[in-house]
Amino acid sequence: MTSMHDEDRLARQRKLSFRAWRRGFKEADIILGNYADDRLDTMTIEELDIFEVLLEVPDQDLYGWIIKRDPTPDEFQSIIMNELNVYYKKAYTKI
Repeated sequence: MTSMHDEDRLARQRKLSFRAWRRGFKEADIILGNYADDRLDTMTIEELDIFEVLLEVPDQDLYGWIIKRDPTPDEFQSIIMNELNVYYKKAYTKI
């Protein structure tokens, strides 16, 4: 039997996964969607919070930060951003 806390977490993970896969910018979909598939289950609450904030960033900005085309603003520097900076190369091998 699952607790309400577990059900809330699963609902949040499903919402974040949906948002990660449906950005409207194919390159961002590939990176963020695959990252979500690989990591959402193991993220802490704090990491989920960070990922959720990153998903609010416009696609072109976030994509530029992920591939290091543009510097990531200090307020968006995080362990999740660091992981995405490495992960994007792996994401393209999944297509």
